[in-house]
Amino acid sequence: MASPTEIRKGRVIMYQSVPHLVMEMLHRTQGRQAGFIQTTLRNLDPGSSTAEKFRSTENVEFCHVSTETLEYSFSDDQGIHFMHPETFEDTVLPRDLVTEQKQYLIPNHSYDLLFVDDKAVEVRLPAFVEMTITESPEGIRGDSASNVQKPAKTETGLALQVPLFVKEGDKIRVSTDTGKYLGRA
Repeated sequence: MASPTEIRKGRVIMYQSVPHLVMEMLHRTQGRQAGFIQTTLRNLDPGSSTAEKFRSTENVEFCHVSTETLEYSFSDDQGIHFMHPETFEDTVLPRDLVTEQKQYLIPNHSYDLLFVDDKAVEVRLPAFVEMTITESPEGIRGDSASNVQKPAKTETGLALQVPLFVKEGDKIRVSTDTGKYLGRA
């Protein structure tokens, strides 16, 4: 057991006998009262989120976690498949755990997976990924008075706004936090 002051974003704690991932945390104090930690937790079994407060006098149990770098292979009805590059073992994550991250997963690229008690629970994306533009209309000449953008689609189906000079087939960098164009690769 540990103090709630050790709670950090990205750690996994046992809450109501179920592992929960800490999505956000904020330490608050109120005048003469004891401080507390306000958190947003995501239940790792069904994937629902909840907001919870922990007083500094309470105890928290942290789960044993590990991270492995695996290669994204494909997705099907069973889920999202990742392969270990040395042993070729297949690890499958349920689709509901990889809803928002799916649009940043490129086949044959490596990603870090978070394991809790030897069970994969989350994909940890890098700060940016390099993607190829598959659809992008031509920019209209004369529209370059300011930072004019146009819609585009990447190889994973991600729709985003890019500058006029970006064409189909170009490789670009995309932020995994905001989903915005960062520059050419």
